[in-house]
Amino acid sequence: MTRPSQQLHPQREPVRPLSAATVLLLRDAPDHGGLEVLMTRRSGQASFAPGAYVFPGGGIEALDADPATHGAAARRPTQSDEHLTQAIAAIRESFEELGVLLARHADGRMADADDIAALERHSPLAAQCQARGLQLAADSVYVLARWTADRDLPKRFDVPFLVARMPAGQTPVADEKEQFEPVWVRPHEALERHAAGQFFMIFPTIRTLQRLARFDSAEAVLAACAVSEAPLWTSCPRAGLLGGKEARYMEDEMPFGELALVCPDGQIVHPLDWQSERAVPLLRNVQRLTAPNPGVMTGPGTNSYLVGDPATGFIAIDPGPQDAQHLERLWRAAGGDIRMIVCTHSHPDHSPGAAPLQALCVQAGRAAPPILGLPSAPTARAASEFTPERSLQNGELLTLTGQALEGKITHTLQVVHTPGHAANHLCLLLVEDALLFSGDHILNGSTTVVDPPDGNMADYLDSLDALDALCATHGVEFILPAHGYVLGFARQAIAQLKAHRLAREAKVIAAMQALPDGSIEDWVAHAYADVPQRIWPVAQRSLIAHVERIRALGPGND
Repeated sequence: MTRPSQQLHPQREPVRPLSAATVLLLRDAPDHGGLEVLMTRRSGQASFAPGAYVFPGGGIEALDADPATHGAAARRPTQSDEHLTQAIAAIRESFEELGVLLARHADGRMADADDIAALERHSPLAAQCQARGLQLAADSVYVLARWTADRDLPKRFDVPFLVARMPAGQTPVADEKEQFEPVWVRPHEALERHAAGQFFMIFPTIRTLQRLARFDSAEAVLAACAVSEAPLWTSCPRAGLLGGKEARYMEDEMPFGELALVCPDGQIVHPLDWQSERAVPLLRNVQRLTAPNPGVMTGPGTNSYLVGDPATGFIAIDPGPQDAQHLERLWRAAGGDIRMIVCTHSHPDHSPGAAPLQALCVQAGRAAPPILGLPSAPTARAASEFTPERSLQNGELLTLTGQALEGKITHTLQVVHTPGHAANHLCLLLVEDALLFSGDHILNGSTTVVDPPDGNMADYLDSLDALDALCATHGVEFILPAHGYVLGFARQAIAQLKAHRLAREAKVIAAMQALPDGSIEDWVAHAYADVPQRIWPVAQRSLIAHVERIRALGPGND
């Protein structure tokens, strides 16, 4: 866990969220028009999301959890008391706000217009239903997702997003107090109207509709949710600044991990715009400066990192290409006090800047910081030849110490040899703060190229296993890659990356079996059919690495 003393922003306690529930009422549009969801516009005077188009719902009330209310509802054998309470709250709110009643008679008939007309919207619903011989249809309400509102908001809710089929023969009628203008809309149409400024929605609604748009029918949504009582996804979004404006992200989106590291309590202060003019502080002892070399292979550019502080001096990780302006900015960000230069590997966007950066230090009258790393192997391409001044050993510790106001301070990097992307690749663990600098072994937003003969897929996968074990031992939550934002959920990211690699390998095996006399180009077209053709020349390198591993495993794998 990151030391609190290294956090950039003072700790604060986010507002405790209130319990609520919302329900997405679904139907299939007439004439095979696709999935539709019922939405309604909130009052312009509402305390939360005024004027927004939302799904019906609201706060969970004590009566929703009462045993007598539970007794008035049908439930699935696997439906917990918590989920039953949430379903009852959603049923009640959809009735109060829109006059839609998810309840059925003893013979299985859903409530109809006569039943609805006989009930009072703002009197206890369960008791009224029981008096009319109706049972709340909580067993037909499923959990789609669970949202907890962003940590920065002054009023927060913890909300299950539930789904149910709209009862046939019922017509939504808004209460004209909290909700107005009920409308059936296809998810993609709602998103298009929002983008055009005609259909205001808040972040969780937008992201839910984006996922809902992947389904082609109400039955498909309900079937997916019926597989398990667990939500299909959970989220407590985080916000940063993009183009000077607030931008929010879910856990599966690339900036999320960086926001979790830099602003753990939800402070909206961290800029996410990629730029190479200045170093970006990530912690008090970690800065990132991105080289101005964006591209297909480098993403927004190569990340150079500075670890340390003015009291200890700095270790520069991956000085990047030989770009004079980038290196001077890196040197200035360290106040000229660079104690060591470490290259994670020898590729031309990582190591060529090492010697010029060292020269800058010497020209300023400082001792020459040693250039550290592993020498390139004979298998490396000519452009990737690299010889450090001293070779690092697996497990070696690189330590900075100094005296600060709070006393002695130490920053320790542990060297981890991780061949695979390159034979001389290494990662670095910042021990005191449990941060992993992953070089090109793990990237954010893409998978790294494994290019034989210097790259080796078997070594790459073994190194992933070694990094997972390291993260488990040290409690690593964040990975700082050489390209892209900081990754959160470190072990999950590693597991997903390995699963992706093995799934791709399965496609390579299928291509080899389907086209036993095919060329590498034929196999790439088969195994990488899901990626743009412009990527195939690069993908071909990793495919060759997969083929080498498959054949090394022996018969039955090709």
